[in-house]
Amino acid sequence: MGREFELPQEAVVEATPEEVWEAISTGPGIDSWFMGRTEVADGVVRTAFGGFNLADSVVTSAEPPHRFAHGSDKADDGRFVAYEFLVEGRERGTALVRLVTSGFLPGDDWQDEFEAMSRGMEMYFATLVEYLGHFAGRVATPVTEFGPPVRDWALAWEILDAELGGRAEAGDRVRFGPAPVDGVVYHRNSQTVGVRTEDALYRFLQGFGGSMIAAHLVFSGEGRGAEWRDWLERLYANGA
Repeated sequence: MGREFELPQEAVVEATPEEVWEAISTGPGIDSWFMGRTEVADGVVRTAFGGFNLADSVVTSAEPPHRFAHGSDKADDGRFVAYEFLVEGRERGTALVRLVTSGFLPGDDWQDEFEAMSRGMEMYFATLVEYLGHFAGRVATPVTEFGPPVRDWALAWEILDAELGGRAEAGDRVRFGPAPVDGVVYHRNSQTVGVRTEDALYRFLQGFGGSMIAAHLVFSGEGRGAEWRDWLERLYANGA
């Protein structure tokens, strides 16, 4: 069993095509909206997330500033993931960005992985849009910390929502964290929530491996990863 998939997303962003290109095709740019840390060198995109290395993704097209595409080789079980960005300049310094994520997921549990990937890619693309609209040209320090194992995701989200002051939707203001920060929710779906502050993009994701993940992007000061790890430990100290 398994499934081929294609996830198209697009948005008009408050950035020029050149600013979009910098964000999608360079290591520091990708670090500032995607997951973990990324290096783009010698025609290969390499990403490390929380101590795990994603499969190398080979650049298949680089046509600045309009098209950037890369994908992993097929594994023995057929697994691969490919990304294609198309960028079109619009009026008044804006651009249309289209991202198509495609590939093949093997195994009988492909539905669960597809759901997690879909919700995650929605968050990452929303973060790209938010980054380009508010932080374009700046470089983030990625912070990736994992909370304790989760048994009941409904309860885990109830606990996090309570910390945010109630279930917050896009546009709502919230206050949270080890040294409390104030921000506005820029994205929410069933498995992720993202908050923008003056100097950071804070994200919480339902990890496919079974833990709540803090995947933050900090644009000034230190990332304070240990503080966020301790905060997650305290938040879920009584289990979820």
